[in-house]
Amino acid sequence: MELMMESPFARFVIAALDVLSTLFVVALGLVFLIIVVLFFIDITQSADAVRRNYPVLGRFRSLFSELGEFFRQYFFAMDREEMPFNRAERDWVGRASKNKNNTIAFGSTKNLSPAGTSIFVNSPFPALDEEADMVQSLLIGPYANEPYDAPSFFNISGMSYGALSRPAVRALSRGAKMANCWMNTGEGGVSPYHLESGADIVFQIGTAKYGVRNKEGGLSDEKLREVAAKPQIKMFELKMSQGAKPGKGGILPAIKVNREISEIRGIEEGTASISPNRHPEITSSKDMLDMINHIQKVTGKPVGFKAVIGEFSWIEDMCREIHARGIEHAPDFFTIDSGDGGTGAAPMALMDNVGLTVREALPQTADILHKYGLRDRIRIVVSGKLITPSEVAWALATGADFVTSARGFMFSLGCIQALKCNKNTCPTGITTHNKRLQHGLDPTDKAAKVANYHKNMVHEVEVISHSCGVARPRLMQRSHVRIVQTTGRSITMDELYPTPHPLAEYEAK
Repeated sequence: MELMMESPFARFVIAALDVLSTLFVVALGLVFLIIVVLFFIDITQSADAVRRNYPVLGRFRSLFSELGEFFRQYFFAMDREEMPFNRAERDWVGRASKNKNNTIAFGSTKNLSPAGTSIFVNSPFPALDEEADMVQSLLIGPYANEPYDAPSFFNISGMSYGALSRPAVRALSRGAKMANCWMNTGEGGVSPYHLESGADIVFQIGTAKYGVRNKEGGLSDEKLREVAAKPQIKMFELKMSQGAKPGKGGILPAIKVNREISEIRGIEEGTASISPNRHPEITSSKDMLDMINHIQKVTGKPVGFKAVIGEFSWIEDMCREIHARGIEHAPDFFTIDSGDGGTGAAPMALMDNVGLTVREALPQTADILHKYGLRDRIRIVVSGKLITPSEVAWALATGADFVTSARGFMFSLGCIQALKCNKNTCPTGITTHNKRLQHGLDPTDKAAKVANYHKNMVHEVEVISHSCGVARPRLMQRSHVRIVQTTGRSITMDELYPTPHPLAEYEAK
């Protein structure tokens, strides 16, 4: 035994144990010292009553509140109960983006009883796959010098470079090219990363005119022409308002405004980028048409506008003004954003309470355009939480020509709904300029997932349309959708929203 204790290995083990025991005592001492310091800090401060009444222990409340939103989605929430997107929706997008089998077993977990639920009306004689009409393109801007024959009914909605990281924009651009759909720049201007793949681009002009602004912050015709000269720029979208913050401009925190973004947007580096809450030049439908017509004339390309609907009288004013000017002066498209739309940063008071959802805004807006004989002239684009096939199919049946999605494509990039978009700490690298976090997002891999998501979305919307007995999605009508009422019974959408006859004075036009 004594020989064993005198061996070099034994002495090493004994010495190591002595060091570890000493470190353990020191660590315990440091922990105790930290607890004592925190105790006196908590008991003497007056800003937080919980910490003052329960020093040290009260600090765990903030920690658990912060982590609760993450634990819920993994351990506690059911598949259909999370907001803004539940696990079933996110999982569908995840499987679609990975091109995995998206079938399920043992029956639906979706509750079909609540009022407002949409149910598609299957035909007793569904369209055979071989009978399907695969033509999906639709012309936008028939009076433009360069009309756009948009190839897909499902496209990428506006997300600015700055709000999104460089690898995220690259992945979306490459994915859009692979999927043959358009990508909207968002209000932050067009970056080299939007253009490098050759994808079709819709340039959004926000209230601050980023990318096409003069020194005074107004619209620059010279810069408009420069942007329009790029062959990938297919259309221009004048952003009047957006779903998450109608009545308030875009917000990009100062921490995200680096030198490159400041040059692209034409703003000062390191300063929060806060857009005006409306276009200063636009105070009426007439003013809006003036600006749209001006951009049409300068660029020669289709021009439309994006807005959240709160009330509808201004749309009727716009329609009457269009007829007074001539139908060629109409906007080429109208993007209806939902009042529950998303963004990286918006006041909760606006996000939760202001603006109609697309469920109510879309059918009524489509009917107004139909009433004034403008439904075929002005293409309708809709956005706002439409990330699964049933939602996209509903929009097409209700009156939309195109559907755009932002958060659906973010999920295809790997978004985990961490709700950190406005803090520059996005753990998946999508909405952060932290190089370490961006490193996890490989644009090549994610581009394929973007394209897969688009492909599987289009395919499953087609599956729904074939089940309804029509050859392609845009042939679906309101009669193909039933809406559950408070009585528990459902009625068809054409009963709920009957399409009006055009007014006599506009019918011939």
